[in-house]
Amino acid sequence: MWQAELTRIVYIALFAATAGWLSGSVAWALVTMLAIYVIFALRFVRRLDHWLEHNASDEPPESWGIWGHLFDKMYRHQRRYQQQQQRLTEIINKVQRSSGALRDAVVMIDQHGSLEWWNRAAEGLLGFRHPSDKGQALTNLLRDPRFISYYDKQDYQDPLVLASPMDDNIVLEYQITIFGRNERLMLVRNITRLYRLEQMRKDFVANVSHELRTPLTVINGYLETFADYSDQLPPRWGRATHQMQQQSRRMQNIINDLLLLSRLETTDIEGQQQYIEIDLMLDSIRQDAQLLSGDKEHRITTDLRTDARVIGSENELRSAISNLVFNAVKYTPPGSTIKMIWQELPHNKGAVLAVEDNGEGIDARHLPRLTERFYRVDKGRSAETGGTGLGLAIVKHVLLRHNAKLDIKSEVGKGTQFSCTFPDTSLAMQGESTREHSNTVAHSPELSDLAAQPSDNFRE
Repeated sequence: MWQAELTRIVYIALFAATAGWLSGSVAWALVTMLAIYVIFALRFVRRLDHWLEHNASDEPPESWGIWGHLFDKMYRHQRRYQQQQQRLTEIINKVQRSSGALRDAVVMIDQHGSLEWWNRAAEGLLGFRHPSDKGQALTNLLRDPRFISYYDKQDYQDPLVLASPMDDNIVLEYQITIFGRNERLMLVRNITRLYRLEQMRKDFVANVSHELRTPLTVINGYLETFADYSDQLPPRWGRATHQMQQQSRRMQNIINDLLLLSRLETTDIEGQQQYIEIDLMLDSIRQDAQLLSGDKEHRITTDLRTDARVIGSENELRSAISNLVFNAVKYTPPGSTIKMIWQELPHNKGAVLAVEDNGEGIDARHLPRLTERFYRVDKGRSAETGGTGLGLAIVKHVLLRHNAKLDIKSEVGKGTQFSCTFPDTSLAMQGESTREHSNTVAHSPELSDLAAQPSDNFRE
């Protein structure tokens, strides 16, 4: 098209030059023809300006040559842009209509923390009102201190569960996602039914476990009496009595662990918090683990690289760490090495208490399910040791109550590492020190009270 326009200009110039030569004034002829061309060009520019300003969505004005080509090209681009805008608008409207029909609340929050858009469910669950609340800061409308702390921390890996600000009988689950330029999308679900079912499950387990203790105590009493007079019983009764005692003790351990889990889930830790000297606790656990090992001669060491203390319940943490260490003793080959390491994380991000062993290790497919109740890696071996399948579930709940988390790393044939990571807010720092205590397990026919009744093994 541009080539045709240039050809046209050349022809006009040749015509003007010829006319000027015949009239004896070539220069004036060329100037006159150029002025006429510029006038036509300005006319088309004026039409273009008027069309863009007033009715660009209509068909372009009539023109010829390169201007007609430019007008048509701009019109086609305009039409494509309008079609794209229309499609985007339809998609946005469809998303808003579908979001508006959800039973879950959907709230869009801008980069300044102000409400930008929400669906109808948010009005019922959170009490937002349109349009008066639009542009308001979210934390001005949801004033619960727990929500404000969760929102400001910007760690949205886990959801937050709170009562609805509209009705205390409604339980809501908040999930926030960051996108764009620090904008947020908040989803709020009504989990009242699930919450009540979970409460019913907890109450059922606690009540049944509590009610079973009395009959089990009676059964154990009679079985102990039979064992005391085993020499007066028929020989075949002795083996049966011994097996009944074993299974009765195992059932008692299951009940105790279920009651402990129920207490961890339903009670508050605030009244039990104290400063815990980790070095003293680990040394005590090491001594008990030595007794538990007996003639297996495990090498158990403690490596203390910090003097940091943990703020929490010493009994609960002792139970959790004892579970990890005692089970490492029970499930690693004789002569294995078990390490307890307490060290700070860089950049003041907390501290980690790790329990490592160089035993058989755990297959990777089992790792995601190890904290499930009654999950067993090796069912046969767990039955032989009398495990209940609740040990690691107890560890997980104890750490949750201390705002800590459990990480598990293992490789078959190379051992396992259980890491309990405590945030900086759960620590009380005293300074830097590095101490290491190691001791080979001594032989002993008797176990201490703590080692004699360890909780269940996590590898079951």
